[in-house]
Amino acid sequence: MLRHRLYITRALCQFMACKLSTGLFRNILKTKHPTGDMWYTRSCLQSILAVTMAPRPFSSSQPRDYSLPNTSWSSEMLRLYEHYNIMCEVETERGDKIKGQWTRLPSYNRFLKYAPGGQYLSKLLLAKARLFTRNIEEQGAGFEYVVFENKQEKTCVCVFQAGHLLEGPPGHVHGGAIATIIDSVTGTHATCHSGPAMTANLTINYRSPIPLGSVVLVHSSLDKIEGRKIFISCQVTSSDGSKLHTEATALFIRLFETTY
Repeated sequence: MLRHRLYITRALCQFMACKLSTGLFRNILKTKHPTGDMWYTRSCLQSILAVTMAPRPFSSSQPRDYSLPNTSWSSEMLRLYEHYNIMCEVETERGDKIKGQWTRLPSYNRFLKYAPGGQYLSKLLLAKARLFTRNIEEQGAGFEYVVFENKQEKTCVCVFQAGHLLEGPPGHVHGGAIATIIDSVTGTHATCHSGPAMTANLTINYRSPIPLGSVVLVHSSLDKIEGRKIFISCQVTSSDGSKLHTEATALFIRLFETTY
């Protein structure tokens, strides 16, 4: 009972901190510095968000990040992971490390865990629920994947290794599993670019089967945005790009009219 109450207290504290920062953000966004300098206003916003969104002293427990390498990853999976991960950070002529064009996106087994206090809320709200692509505890048996985003080029790439529990035709990946990874990657891309969004339409053309255990690349490209509509195209290719396995187009609807 004591532990249950502690989870509630921790979750509520982080949730309120998040709501406070969001409220301040919206209120200040409506005003300008007396000089009319919008840069000054944005710098204030960044300072407030940095304080209110910073990790709390009691939030040292971090959820497992499934996008990090594990022992089930093949040598090809590890090679491609390193290929993109090394571009997430570049070294200047002075030897300083700065952020590169690519960003590795963390991946948890529940969306709740992305939010402040989510680690504790997930223990209280439908505690047995799991994200569909992260619900198999056995490493390498299901969806093994990592997503990298390039904001400048408005693209995402996912390195995906399909486990033996995703079989459809003998020795090959089930079409539904392919659709799932496409929906997950394009949905992540839409959300990272425009905020929370839901799938409205997903059209898939299967070109060639994917062998179980093989590593493929899922390429997602932002085509256009019309109001709350986000149009994305996607291709699933072999790891060297020589074979096209699947191609798709997706339409997502942004949940909120305004993004920040």
